[in-house]
Amino acid sequence: MGRGGEEETAAAALSAPLIGTTAARSELGEEVKKQVWLAGPLIAVSLLQYSLTLISVMFVGHLGELSLSSASMATSFASVTGFSLLLGMSSALDTFCGQAYGAKQYHMMSIHTQRAIVVLLSVSIPLTLIWANTGPILKALGQQADISAGAGTYAQFMIPSIFAYGILQCLVKFLQTQSIVFPMVLCSAAAALLHLLLCWLLVFKFALGMIGAAISISISNWVNVLLLSLYIKFSPCCAKTWTGFSREAFRDIWTFLKLAIPSASMVCLEMWSFEMLVLASGLLPNPELETSVLSIRYTAQCFIFLKWLIINVSSTRVSNELGAGRPARARLAVMVVVGLAVAEGVLLAVILFSIRNVWGRAYSNDQPVIDYVAQIMPIVAAANFLDAIQCVLSGTARGCGWQEIGAYINLGSYYIVGIPCGILFAFVLHIGGKAKKASDRVHDTTMPVERLS
Repeated sequence: MGRGGEEETAAAALSAPLIGTTAARSELGEEVKKQVWLAGPLIAVSLLQYSLTLISVMFVGHLGELSLSSASMATSFASVTGFSLLLGMSSALDTFCGQAYGAKQYHMMSIHTQRAIVVLLSVSIPLTLIWANTGPILKALGQQADISAGAGTYAQFMIPSIFAYGILQCLVKFLQTQSIVFPMVLCSAAAALLHLLLCWLLVFKFALGMIGAAISISISNWVNVLLLSLYIKFSPCCAKTWTGFSREAFRDIWTFLKLAIPSASMVCLEMWSFEMLVLASGLLPNPELETSVLSIRYTAQCFIFLKWLIINVSSTRVSNELGAGRPARARLAVMVVVGLAVAEGVLLAVILFSIRNVWGRAYSNDQPVIDYVAQIMPIVAAANFLDAIQCVLSGTARGCGWQEIGAYINLGSYYIVGIPCGILFAFVLHIGGKAKKASDRVHDTTMPVERLS
């Protein structure tokens, strides 16, 4: 479907009349079932895939505060300069593959996915040069010398994972837009269990320390890629959508980039704002404590908020229905996922507040770190509600092909409002790592709400 056709279909969804009362109940029930069917497995996939980084940081945290600070800084730097970019670019498949599947253009899903893999692997090459020089870059940015050196070593041994991560995200989008989620759960679970064993062996038994944790991430990501590739190749569920490698994947690269670039901007601008505050925490007094705690705080938010679950459910359902030419169903899907997001936001805010005194112990044995995490967790809980709603709207924008709009909104809100507020609170008002920019959540609830009403 062309971009012009996508815009017309998305616009039609906004003005589609509501269906009758009896039919509405039936449609609503069916939509809830579809989203719950998607949400359950996607929760597991999100947690299991994110657990690779989480497990590594936890193991490294028990090596000492300096090791935890170095690994946390390297993880933040890798997210800023690599993972967020690849995740964002792969999000173009939410639109391309999602609408192609809805329109029953099954052969195009294979081509779109292969084209995305080609682009992401090409982008990964220059990113490896940045990761190879993580230490000097962080030191030049004013970070503490010993933390920068440790982070540089950690990032260098994570380099193989960047290629695996790009391929993995493309394969995940390929399966997700077809609502094939249970195989992803099994593959992700296998990779996570292997990763847990590898971390224990390499970090402690073979005494590789931080290096062992970084190597484990690379191996586990590649194992996940291999398992998903084998499933897609041999499963009858993908017989129509995976048609084998095609030269057509090397054509129309610019068509993919025209959506991938704003998709990457939309994701990166949000994620970079968080990670920039982690980097800025290294400039605060007692940088080892501030960096460790703030990184744990963002890890907790990403891990528990399940924001990518909400985004993926929303984008998958909206893009499938728009591709099938059912704009009213796309509108209904947005309404249902908003309701689910509100429930998720309230529930997890309560959970976060309840575990505030024990969460820090999973990362560190140092009492100052544990106490500081306990102080920050209520702030995290308070931000959860608005974050859940903005995730729905972000997913809706992807499903409609409105990534460019989302990119402009994120640019203005996070960088004109959010980061300046964080700097003001941390360095002028001396609140320190507690200076969570809650204001950057408020703006996102307007995206693109005026176009969905």
